[in-house]
Amino acid sequence: MSNISKPLAYTYLALSMSLVGAYVALSKPLAAVLPVLLLAWLRFGIGVVAMAGWLRRPAGEPRLSGRERGLLFLESFFGNFLFTICMITGVSMTGAVAASVTMAAIPAAIALFSWLLLKEHITGRVLCAIGLAVLGIALFAFAKPAHTPAQGEAAQHRWIGQLLLIAAVFCEASYAVIGKKLTASLSPKRIAALINLWGFVLTMPFGLYLAWHFDFGSVAASLWLLLLGYALAACVFTVWLWMTGLQAVPASQSAVFTVMLPASTALVGVVFLGETLAGLQLLAFGIAVSSLVLATAPLPGRERSPG
Repeated sequence: MSNISKPLAYTYLALSMSLVGAYVALSKPLAAVLPVLLLAWLRFGIGVVAMAGWLRRPAGEPRLSGRERGLLFLESFFGNFLFTICMITGVSMTGAVAASVTMAAIPAAIALFSWLLLKEHITGRVLCAIGLAVLGIALFAFAKPAHTPAQGEAAQHRWIGQLLLIAAVFCEASYAVIGKKLTASLSPKRIAALINLWGFVLTMPFGLYLAWHFDFGSVAASLWLLLLGYALAACVFTVWLWMTGLQAVPASQSAVFTVMLPASTALVGVVFLGETLAGLQLLAFGIAVSSLVLATAPLPGRERSPG
């Protein structure tokens, strides 16, 4: 059992997904300069250094079982390795605002996986909140931004980018469900450090090869600073916040908080990357945020919840 309160857990989950959305959008200028797998390897490498102290087993925590080792690998493979590759490549081929449309499926995907794999009971209120989250962000599909500049070959292969973003949705759903299982026996800090270490190992062969042939002198100093912030947000803060929040919240209910991912992605795309936001998309934000209120506001009586 976790000592964290429900309101604090909700805050952690919302902050985690907001940071994910921000770094997804900000990965676009990095991916324009660095090969995706080199970018991923550098990200995980920075995370290894930052979380070196978290790798040690805390006193009182049992040794990892074979099952936990397997779950940690899968958590990193889907949530770190594949998600990073699919998301960064997908965003580079589509755009931050366009990516937010596809991310609308994340809450429903997590709820489905929670029901199928964790056997969680999903209350009517959470189902309605998930429906609002999907509806709110899906409105982006009907609101066409004024002018999002097409960029050569990326514009010609937008459908490939969309397929990669759909794959990222299912990777994120797997990440949430597997993470819920891991928080039952491991601390959030150790989970973050171990899955990041796996991500570093998985990307190492590609990263070393690409680094050998890459001209690092061509990268501006501002992009190195952006890479540092991106790596710390992606590897350290978002994972720790999410795993800590999951200790007190069912995976199915946490699905609603993923609405902050596409919302944050679109907002950063508009504010920092020069993309556009239509009026209907602002309405979509309002509907999406209302889903969080519905899912987290205390109501009279007690709803049945899986612990």
